[in-house]
Amino acid sequence: MTIQTKTPIGLDGVAAAETALSHVDGEKGELIIAGDHVGRLARSTGFEGVTARLWSAGSGSAITEAEVRARLGEGRRRAFARLPQLLAAAEGLSVVDGFRAATACLRAEHGLSDDAVIVGALPVIATALARHAKGDAPVAPDATLSHAADTLRMLRGNNGPTPDEAAALDAYFVTVCDHGMNASTFTARVVASTRADLFASITAGYCALTGPLHGGAPEPVLEMLDAIGSEERIVPWIDAALTRGDRLMGFGHRIYRVRDPRADVLKAVVEQLGASTKQLTFAAKVEAAARAALAKSKPDRPLDTNVEFYTAILLDALAIPRQAFTPIFAVARAAGWTAHAREQQRNGRLLRPSSLYVGPQPAE
Repeated sequence: MTIQTKTPIGLDGVAAAETALSHVDGEKGELIIAGDHVGRLARSTGFEGVTARLWSAGSGSAITEAEVRARLGEGRRRAFARLPQLLAAAEGLSVVDGFRAATACLRAEHGLSDDAVIVGALPVIATALARHAKGDAPVAPDATLSHAADTLRMLRGNNGPTPDEAAALDAYFVTVCDHGMNASTFTARVVASTRADLFASITAGYCALTGPLHGGAPEPVLEMLDAIGSEERIVPWIDAALTRGDRLMGFGHRIYRVRDPRADVLKAVVEQLGASTKQLTFAAKVEAAARAALAKSKPDRPLDTNVEFYTAILLDALAIPRQAFTPIFAVARAAGWTAHAREQQRNGRLLRPSSLYVGPQPAE
């Protein structure tokens, strides 16, 4: 006998929580973060501003943009003071895995909220690991700068970012800071629902982010562009890849049935940044050819450009090392993770979904 149920496998369509933080409409191609469309936020609100909105909604206690800026600056400063201990935990690991190990070592700091400790520390850890991979010493943060500007400064050292570069990374941080009940956010909420602390919740969220079906696609997008190499190879390369059944990186999304709205936001950011015209032209031709090929080969399955395609091009244009792409994504998404964990803790309900048993039944 098999027990029958209508429970959707994979929890598709199941509302696991009520949230005031973000909403994804896959049919319309719409993303709302803390009450506004992602495109408008990226154009008009910095990372500190959108973090203030998220933290206010998640905690139920209002916090201003100025307070967030001050707390994140202090969080970066304190993280740098503890950096030797954090980097010791990452010794011998890749940048992605070292980031996980160092994040797991974060702890409560007197006089600073846990969410500020976490979000403030992540760019310090990410940039220190990226520099260490090249044999360079870490760079101390500047608490007076924005989170995005200081991230680029700590990554580059004396050759800090231009205002346009800082603005571009800031827009990226805003665009990817939250995205509904994605796998890493759900993971963070599940852990928070057990009344584990924020540090455990965010470490777990990052672990989910490292999976290639969630946050690991930007680097493979660049590898795909590298493999194609030249314009005359675009169409035959894509056709061959689809014939083999390969996935085209940067296309398709679990939720969106139309184009990912974040792709257009980041495409505009890349264009405004003034990255290599040749690079942009080539990427645009790959995108157009891929969309046409996917529409022809999979007419019943909407597969359009997703956020990872232009994320890869933007981060590459900002000279962020490919091995640091996932940690840099986490620097931004931690704003959402912490807000969701706080919101889940306020709800107070343990997340405990059911499952569909398909094993054998005991003998009568």
